[in-house]
Amino acid sequence: SDVVEIETWCQTEGRIGTRRDWIIKDFASSEVIGRATSKWVMMNQNTRRLQKVSDEVRDELLQYCPKELRLSFPEENNTSLKKITKLEDPALFSKHGLAPRRADLDMNQHVNNVTYIGWLLESMPQETINSHELQTITLDYRRECQQHDKVDSLTSPETVFDSRGSKDGGGLQFLHLLRLSDDGSEINRGRTEWRRK
Repeated sequence: SDVVEIETWCQTEGRIGTRRDWIIKDFASSEVIGRATSKWVMMNQNTRRLQKVSDEVRDELLQYCPKELRLSFPEENNTSLKKITKLEDPALFSKHGLAPRRADLDMNQHVNNVTYIGWLLESMPQETINSHELQTITLDYRRECQQHDKVDSLTSPETVFDSRGSKDGGGLQFLHLLRLSDDGSEINRGRTEWRRK
């Protein structure tokens, strides 16, 4: 029965990208309960390569963007800027042969981004799911995944953390890798941070 307020805005990000930020607040108290940021690029559907945003599209977009740079996360506190190390096999936890369902596909017949999150969590150890809650997730999309692909989800602990950076706060951090089952091509890298319930 909670009511939330979601504020979102976009901004330019170089010549080939845009950025979209979100702030989620509890409507009754105005307390910030969630933040998100994402970077988007334009891809040529025929060549499957990144493409610069045309001046015409950029001008159309700019009229809806804030005049001053505005970020949902202050850059100095944004752990999503930290490079995600590639998780090498063998991983400590894994789930193999995950397959997209029809509902997982977008209008271009690619797996949508929410499905990647579900696949990433498939290889999380159940004891962590039982004792901790997901606090932060960072994803780095590396390639497309389509309807007939089979996917492996790999997970290993990265480090233990707390707000002071010590190793005794009960928090956990994991690295994740989604790859194609048939040839091992990397689809997605991820990092999750979990806090004790």
